[in-house]
Amino acid sequence: MAPKSQKQKSSGGQKNPKRDKTKQALPDSEEREPINMESMGHPEIYPLVLTTQTQEILNCRIDKDITDEKPYILIKKEDILADFQNRGAVSDFYPVRKVIQEYPGDELLVVYDKDFRYGLNFYLIGTEEGKENYLNPPEVPEEQEEYKEHTPEDVYVYKPPISKPWVSLGSEKEIEEESVKESTKQITYMISRKRSEFGAPIKFSDQNASSVKDAYIECTAYPDRHFTLKQLEKDVGIQGVPKIKDTSTQTRWTYPKNAITQYYPRELSEEEKETFGQSKSLSDFLNNTSISVEIALQQNEIMNTFIDDWKCLAEEESTFGDKTDTHLKEYQSFTDLHTLTEKMVTSVSWHPTIYGLIAVSVAVRLSLEERVHFSGKLLLQPSLILFWSFSDPIHPQLMLESPDDIFCFKFCPSDPNIIAGGCINGQIVMWDITAHADRIENIKTGGSRRKKVTLKPMFLLEPDSNKEAMYIRHCAVSSIENGHKKVITDIHWLPDTFEINRLGAVFENRNGICCQLVTCSADCTICFWDIRPQKALIQQPIEKKKEEHIEIPFDVPSTFLHLDLSWKPLTKIRLSKGETSLDHCPTKISLSEGDLLYKAQEGMEDKILAQSKAVKAGEMNPYHNLEGGLANHLKPIEDFCTKFFVGTEEGGVIYTDWKMERDPETGRLMTKKPVSLYTVHDGAVHTVQRSPFYQDIILTIGGWNVAIWKEGVMTGPLLQSSCAPKRYTAGHWSLTRPGVFYIGREDGYVDIWDLLEKTHEPSLSQNICITMITYIKPWTFSAKQQFIAIADYYGTLHILEIPWTLSHPSTNEVSSINYYFEREVKHLEYVEQRKKIREQEKKEMELELEKKKVKTYQKSKEQLEAELKLDYESYLELEKNTLVNLGFIKVKETISFVDL
Repeated sequence: MAPKSQKQKSSGGQKNPKRDKTKQALPDSEEREPINMESMGHPEIYPLVLTTQTQEILNCRIDKDITDEKPYILIKKEDILADFQNRGAVSDFYPVRKVIQEYPGDELLVVYDKDFRYGLNFYLIGTEEGKENYLNPPEVPEEQEEYKEHTPEDVYVYKPPISKPWVSLGSEKEIEEESVKESTKQITYMISRKRSEFGAPIKFSDQNASSVKDAYIECTAYPDRHFTLKQLEKDVGIQGVPKIKDTSTQTRWTYPKNAITQYYPRELSEEEKETFGQSKSLSDFLNNTSISVEIALQQNEIMNTFIDDWKCLAEEESTFGDKTDTHLKEYQSFTDLHTLTEKMVTSVSWHPTIYGLIAVSVAVRLSLEERVHFSGKLLLQPSLILFWSFSDPIHPQLMLESPDDIFCFKFCPSDPNIIAGGCINGQIVMWDITAHADRIENIKTGGSRRKKVTLKPMFLLEPDSNKEAMYIRHCAVSSIENGHKKVITDIHWLPDTFEINRLGAVFENRNGICCQLVTCSADCTICFWDIRPQKALIQQPIEKKKEEHIEIPFDVPSTFLHLDLSWKPLTKIRLSKGETSLDHCPTKISLSEGDLLYKAQEGMEDKILAQSKAVKAGEMNPYHNLEGGLANHLKPIEDFCTKFFVGTEEGGVIYTDWKMERDPETGRLMTKKPVSLYTVHDGAVHTVQRSPFYQDIILTIGGWNVAIWKEGVMTGPLLQSSCAPKRYTAGHWSLTRPGVFYIGREDGYVDIWDLLEKTHEPSLSQNICITMITYIKPWTFSAKQQFIAIADYYGTLHILEIPWTLSHPSTNEVSSINYYFEREVKHLEYVEQRKKIREQEKKEMELELEKKKVKTYQKSKEQLEAELKLDYESYLELEKNTLVNLGFIKVKETISFVDL
């Protein structure tokens, strides 16, 4: 109620100077009397407006000094008189000062009018009798109490108005000032004429008006500087009333009448059947109709005659549309205007449950050498994750602080108030924003009927808090010595259905919530982390606790206090290259989540809502009791796929296993060798993502090309694009169309691929900004509206609306794309078979050549001489034929030549 009273005071404080002059001109006898509720039958009640400042001065604050159980307070008369002396006419009790001065008692009763029954937020009872009647209401006879039980309390009783004599309060002067009066002097004209000219005959003739100066005068309009027209204010009220029309209808009910019918089959005897079967009319009928019946049966087998062709045709037309429907439309953009340094967006994530809320991590646009040079200045600037809402594009709603710039972060799937992020220095940061959840969310139930509770956006905050964003400190950071040594490039939460141990073995989750993380870094390592305490908490003596006690700031929750600066990875994996001592440098990872048949993704949002309800009802948050599930027995999960895809900095795509194995020689734990390694990208891989429709289809983007893989197919990618004109920097699958994905380039363009339309090049390229695109993240707002968030290198987050053609799949698109992938798999198998056949043929040809060489070396001298002699004879024969053809030797001479 306090904001409303402040608004009323501010609106009342802006007075008209003309009205103030009229009020000052009035004598004391004509001052306004206090307004009471005599017309409503309560002359002792005087409505008041008490602002927040007055409530604090007189200790009558709402929800603190005044509650719903005790909506009144007794204020001493001396305190109110002292307020008159301090603030004078500014005091909220000034309109009823006469009532207060003439009040006989020492304490006045002020009542909080929550429902504005008398028009304002408070009212004063100005008599001792009314005060006693309110504090000690008279007893109601039993008959009246029984009558009250049977009658509703809020029944309105009409009281006709009572006419009263007119009492002047000075308002007629204001009406006179605001009324329109003639301020200019009236002009009078006198026209005279000679008496002799009256009644004289008149002759009209034509003449040129422009040629005669005295006959034509032009009067043009011009602005007069000495005369200005002032428009007075005018108050006009308009009330919109809908048109109401009463209609009625009645179904005419005729007199019911019972009806009945009876039929019997036509029976034929055996003789009649034989004669009828051998009749010519039956044979002619069967011969004539058999052809048409066969055609009808064939048509029923070929096509469905009951399908609505027009409906299918309209659906296909609506899915394609024209060219204007395929472009992304700008919806909104966000830029942090409060930071002076130049920053870029490194990661984007939509809130899992609150629609229209998006989190963005930003980092300074500096190279490694520049960071080292300006390290002193960078320590003074906060590293933040900003929460933006659609309702306020200028002021962020929340700001999460971190020890260094964040390059990746993820919301916890079990509780969206838990956030994990990876820093540039290799540390993992944890936040818990449960205490600030009410600031960004609003749970409402529609109407008086019981409906399902749904989350709806609420970003209209208090006026003061909208300008000053709230900074939230982190709960815990990992250990610098035992964690990553370089920037963390990717982070993921493991699902709440399983957990792993130090050896990489998979077990059922004991807590039932997401408790483990996986990260990859530029230091050539992949680490698995567990947020639960690894050892049981041992109770220490009280003296030691006092000595080791560290004061925790009041604004930092103690959810992950046991991890702060001591958090170590559960297991660490290195991707060795095998032949050398060097390791692969991972940039992105993608775990296989489709092997768990009992995983329920659809009920994740209901689970989060139920958990938030339980927390608000007073139950303990499961993340505040993480050690509770460690006592449960580990149950292993059999036939679980522990392999995953990794993208490297060199452009390679690795399919490997996270399970550890012991070296037979040394007995140490080692990571398994990669199952497959393909170098198809000519730059660092920055996107490794599984399709939301097919869990075995993976999209990888890096360098200047794109590749699509199928898990289990080790012969190569299903699709590999040609080199793009500009380097690719970001990408993401479409959430609603299985054959569409978006790719961002370094020149600010977005390539939209549609595999149903083209598979060798993007179907559309659209310019979004003038600089490099750093991140792409789509989100489904509703069935009719979808958005895509595109971040750029200059720190701007663009929110674009996805058109209908790119958000709604066509008929059988899922099966069509699946058939395309299966066809590509068969093509790869055919190519692999052809390679094997060609290799076999090549080996056979090489064997034949070797056999020929061996045979030539095994021949004797006599055989070689005989072969040479035959070659010489064939040469002589060729020479003879050539000379004969040229005419140098005749046939007879040839004979003699042969004889010789």
